[in-house]
Amino acid sequence: QVRLVESGGGLVQAGGSLRLSCAASGLTFSRYSMGWFRQAPGKERDIVGFVNWSPSTYLADSVKGRFTISRDNAKNTVYLQMNSLKPEDTAVYYCALKAGLFGRTLSREYDFWGQGTQVTVSS
Repeated sequence: QVRLVESGGGLVQAGGSLRLSCAASGLTFSRYSMGWFRQAPGKERDIVGFVNWSPSTYLADSVKGRFTISRDNAKNTVYLQMNSLKPEDTAVYYCALKAGLFGRTLSREYDFWGQGTQVTVSS
């Protein structure tokens, strides 16, 4: 049974940092690509970025230069380091797992999802 568990969310002031973690179990982690998405109230779930098996990464323009994604296959964990946070980064953040070596930007292409973790950035 595949399970993804996010942690690390919380309340932070603008300009601060948070690191989200997503621990996966029930699969051979290194064979999958991992994505991070976020959803603000009343908005669609949008891509934040993903990490391939290689592990090259993709980041959305809105977070490029502020966020980084990394993975530790030995720990079956993917990370989202968020720096210089802005109020518009406030959302529920989800990690997602996609079969195959390369990530994608569309949420429908991901096979498993975590429960989400709230990130709130105050101004």
